[in-house]
Amino acid sequence: MRSQKILLVDDEPGIIQMLEKLLRKEGYTFIHSAYSGKEVREKIAQSAYDLIVLDVMLPDTDGFQLCQEIRQKTNAPILFLTARSSDLDMLTGFGIGGDDYITKPFNPLEVAARIHAQFRRQEQYQQITEPEEVYHFGTVCLDKKAAQLLIDGKAVACPAKEFELLLFLAEHPKQVFTAGQLYEIVWGYDSLGDEKTVSIHIMRLRKKIEKDPKNPSLIVTLRGIGYKLVPPDTEDSP
Repeated sequence: MRSQKILLVDDEPGIIQMLEKLLRKEGYTFIHSAYSGKEVREKIAQSAYDLIVLDVMLPDTDGFQLCQEIRQKTNAPILFLTARSSDLDMLTGFGIGGDDYITKPFNPLEVAARIHAQFRRQEQYQQITEPEEVYHFGTVCLDKKAAQLLIDGKAVACPAKEFELLLFLAEHPKQVFTAGQLYEIVWGYDSLGDEKTVSIHIMRLRKKIEKDPKNPSLIVTLRGIGYKLVPPDTEDSP
């Protein structure tokens, strides 16, 4: 039996029933459901959740706006589950605090696998008891223990997956990783078909840490190969 508490949000009862049945078979027993933004706000106010599966198109509110409200109350992983599949929608979802983005129609087993992966990553980080580590890249400072990104000494908001991605690259400077490798390492499951997720997160990180995001010097792209982090004042180059 798994102790994590999950909130399923969708205006289609059939989808919630299907996911709840599958997740219970996987050992999750604390599963709540909501069919509107109003219900979500009520449940978030009453209880703390370890993960939220959130539909974007709800009858009384926009899921993206609702995500921003949720983020003011909890850092629990949010997995968007939606029929809106454009690059702009996906970029918006990640930008306002989403941790994953799954488009309809979907395979329920994939949703379960991604939920497992989110919890597995949380458990792995909780088990880490390494001494404090701080990475400096020019004006960029990455504090691993505090899970904080600072630019010119000022804290900059950095969603969990962006921070994990940047931290991994910082821990392996000048090493090249494909988008598929980064996805599997940071998100923790099969990377097939999700390289776009990595590129979106890289783009958002560049906007935060690069002096010129269109001509990055820290996180560089090797066309046809992948990405690497190049510390300033090194002989390495893009």
